[in-house]
Amino acid sequence: MTPHELVAVLEKHERWLKNKQGGSRANLTMADLEGANLTGIDLTSGKLSGANLTHSDLSGANLSHADLFAARLTKADLSGANLYRADLRGAHMRGAKLKRAILKEADLRGGALLYGGNDGVGKGGGKGVNFVRSDLAGSDFDDALMAHANLAGADLTDVTMNGADCEGALLTGATLMRSQMKNCNLTRADLRGSNLSGVNLSGATLRDANLTGAVLTGANLRNADLQGAKLEGADLAGADTTGANLARSAENFSLHIQEALHNHYTWINTSGAMGARADLNGADLSHIDLHGVNLSGASLRGAQLVGAKMRDSLLIMCEVSGANLRDADFTGAILDGANLRGSDFSGAILDGAGIGWVDIKGPDGAPTGRLWAANLTNCTFVGASLVRCNLRGANLAGCDFSRADLTGAILTDANIRDAKFTGANLTGASLPPAPDPDD
Repeated sequence: MTPHELVAVLEKHERWLKNKQGGSRANLTMADLEGANLTGIDLTSGKLSGANLTHSDLSGANLSHADLFAARLTKADLSGANLYRADLRGAHMRGAKLKRAILKEADLRGGALLYGGNDGVGKGGGKGVNFVRSDLAGSDFDDALMAHANLAGADLTDVTMNGADCEGALLTGATLMRSQMKNCNLTRADLRGSNLSGVNLSGATLRDANLTGAVLTGANLRNADLQGAKLEGADLAGADTTGANLARSAENFSLHIQEALHNHYTWINTSGAMGARADLNGADLSHIDLHGVNLSGASLRGAQLVGAKMRDSLLIMCEVSGANLRDADFTGAILDGANLRGSDFSGAILDGAGIGWVDIKGPDGAPTGRLWAANLTNCTFVGASLVRCNLRGANLAGCDFSRADLTGAILTDANIRDAKFTGANLTGASLPPAPDPDD
C-alpha cells in the first residue's frame, strides 16, 4: 500500500467516524504497513486483521474496538494508545511498547486462523484451522490499563507490567516467566494454571485473585497483598514472601492435610474417643491460616510452616522438632510442653506467646504435680520478636537469639546454657542466673 493510498483510507475513515458523506470504515486487512508512522491516528473500529505493523509507530493512536486479529505488531510503539475492547487475538506483539496504553476489556487470547484453497497451507493444501497463541513476550506494559483484559493462554514471558492495572484480567494458562510486575494491580484476576516462575510481584496487589494451580517457583512476592487469594495447588517453592500478606485457609491444601486437621478437631473435642491425632510430619503448610486452632498433641515434625498464621492457637505438648517456622505469627499462642528442638523461628513473631512448662495430669484429669517443660534446644530465633513471651522453665540450651526482641520476656528458671543473645533487646526481661561455666 502506497502512502497516498493509506492517507486516502484514513481520510475516508475519519469521515465515517463523523458520519459524513463519502466516508467508509478503514479496511486495512492484511495490509503491509511495516514501519508506518501512525502517531495519534484515530482508527476506532478499523479493520486491521492480519496487518503487518511491525516497527510501526502507533503511539497515542485510538484503536478502540479495532479488529487487530492476528496482526503483526512486533516491536511496534503503542505507548499511550487506546486499545479499549480491541480484538488482539493471536496478535504478535513481541517486544512492543505499551507503556500507559489502555487495554481495558481487550481480547488478547490466542486466535484460530482459517486456511484453505490452493495456497499450500495445511496438510495437503486442504482447509483447516490453525490455533495461534498471542505472542507478547518482552513487551512493555508499564502503567498500562488492562482491567478485565482477556490474556488467557498468552505468552507474556519477560514482559514488564510494573504499575499496570490488571484488575479482573483473565490470565488463565498464561506464561509470565521472569516478568517484572512490581506494584501491579491483579485484584480479582484469574491466574489459574498460569506460569509465574521467577516473576517479580513485589508490592503487587493480588487480593481475591485466583491462583489455583499456578506455578510461582522462585517468584518475588515481597510485600505483596494476597488477602483472599485462592492458592489451592499453587507451587510456591523458593518464593520470597517476606512481608507479604499471605494467608492460606486449610481448603487450599491437599485432601490429606484437610482430613488430618478435621480428624484432629474431632479427636480434641471428643477427648480422644473419636477422630485421630494429626500426623503432619514433613507436611508443607507454608502460609497456612490456623489462627485460634487447637492443635495440642499434634505431630508436626519437620513440617514447613513458613509464614504460617498461628495467632492464639494451642499447640500444647506438640511435636514440632526440626520444623521451619520462619516469619510465622505465633502471637498469643500457647506451646507449653511442646518439643520444638532444632526448629527455625527466624523472623517469627511470638509476642505474648507461652512456651513454658505444663502440669501433667493423670487419667482422672487431676494434676500429678509433675511439670513438663518445653524443649527448644538449638532453636534459631534470629531477628524474631518475643516481646512479653513466657519461656519460664523452658530448655533454651544452645538457642540463638541474635538480634531478637525479648522486651519484657520471662525466662525465669529457663536453661540458657550456650544460648546466644548477641544484639538482642533484653529490656525488662526476666533472666535466670548466668550458668556456672564450671558446671
